[in-house]
Amino acid sequence: MWEFPVKKRTTYFSWKKLGKIFLVIVLASFLAIASIFIWFARDLPSPEKLSHLTLAQTTKIYDRTGQHILYEIHGEEKRTEIPFSQIPDSIKYATITLEDQTFYSNHGVEIKGIARAALKDILHRKVAQGGSTITQQLVKLSLLSSKKTLSRKIKEVILAVELEQKFSKDQILAMYLNKIPYGSNAYGIEAAAETFFGCHASQLTLDESALLASLPKAPSYYSPYGNHIKKLVARQKYALDQMAKLGYITQTQAETAKKENILAKIKPFSDKIVAPHFVMYVKEYLENEYGNQTLEQGGMKIYTTLDWNLQKIAEEAVKEGADKNKINWNASNVALVAIDPKTGQILAMVGSKDYFNAKIDGQVNVALSPRQPGSSFKPFVYLTAFEKGFTPETQLWDVDTNFSTADGKTYNPKNYDGKNRGILEMKNALAMSLNVPAVKTLYLAGVKPSIETAHKMGITTLNQPDRYGLSLVLGGGEVTLLDNTNAYATLANDGVYHPKVSILKVEDSEG
Repeated sequence: MWEFPVKKRTTYFSWKKLGKIFLVIVLASFLAIASIFIWFARDLPSPEKLSHLTLAQTTKIYDRTGQHILYEIHGEEKRTEIPFSQIPDSIKYATITLEDQTFYSNHGVEIKGIARAALKDILHRKVAQGGSTITQQLVKLSLLSSKKTLSRKIKEVILAVELEQKFSKDQILAMYLNKIPYGSNAYGIEAAAETFFGCHASQLTLDESALLASLPKAPSYYSPYGNHIKKLVARQKYALDQMAKLGYITQTQAETAKKENILAKIKPFSDKIVAPHFVMYVKEYLENEYGNQTLEQGGMKIYTTLDWNLQKIAEEAVKEGADKNKINWNASNVALVAIDPKTGQILAMVGSKDYFNAKIDGQVNVALSPRQPGSSFKPFVYLTAFEKGFTPETQLWDVDTNFSTADGKTYNPKNYDGKNRGILEMKNALAMSLNVPAVKTLYLAGVKPSIETAHKMGITTLNQPDRYGLSLVLGGGEVTLLDNTNAYATLANDGVYHPKVSILKVEDSEG
């Protein structure tokens, strides 16, 4: 038998050919990127325009008639420009720590930050904020619009690089600290120091600097006069710890600064403001919707849903109610919300007895703070039972009853007067706000279905149903007064839900 050797196929691998292909790809990519940047750079403003900026215009917030101004966000910015030498190191380092830790080593852009922001944009399918250096933020504030678009982001990067070639790092930081908004119409670090602490920027202490550096990220949200003071202080302490970590201060200095009662140093809020809790609620929404720059400099007219006559009545009712509660229950605060059931429009909002009274944390909007709703949750439970086939005439036994809980314990609810009434119909049990029949109704209706009903009617809390048991019907959960009022508005509107509305229309400076 003849055997012929199998000839192996020889594969020729050309490194030279592969290198040419790689070179072509690199050159093509470079040319593509260069073309994109050249395209967007063709009509960019000059960085030198930083010294020729247009003055901002006043934004006004009105009641529903447009006849009463609730608040003016001054377009004539509170600003006193100061030289770099008068800005203390504490505010420079605190700002760099929170806004751009590689400021003195980057070239106007931070590749890792851009990459993170790009990944976030892809995941969320929209152009979000973030990933911007101090130089980029200065460009955005001074030379570009605040629109969240890819083209604007590319222009921002190009201008940031150009800006770095024309100005030193200290000059850029000085322009930034004189330009950035800190909230309450304070623009620039000098105005911020005067507004919040009644001093010059050069007199700021370490703890004060860390607090002011915490504001520009979201001036309305972190406002010392707003509803998120605890988060502001937490951000201030984070800034101090990070400054120590980066070597700007020692950990001992950070700990000493954190022990200061920073809130006691803040000046009382002095700007003229009407319906302050409602205004701050609207202002925070607008800031999230349009951005702080547009809100505080855009000359907008905001027509809200507030009924000025009802608001005055509500404020008087809150004062009277607070005085009575002080006598009867030793309670020092009250809140009130009024909503039109047919539209969901907020007609009145009073978040505390006195917005300017720090002793009762008056600036905190109690209408937005989660609280136990007490028996006001009962209608949602009975409504759920009715949806399951029970009727207002369904009979319940109002007798002393022990319920077994998930943890093996016994739950024994009592009526408010300690008495039991035997057999009665659901409609009467609800009308009398009896606790024992209400717990039995929740047992029949189910905790999760009852929470789902509440959500459909306007409640936005109670998002972990497994946390709650049968005490939910007696107030064993947390809801906000604003949500609860809106849910009751749904009841008043024959079960037709309308989302909460606080703004009727927004006009720009051109009308």
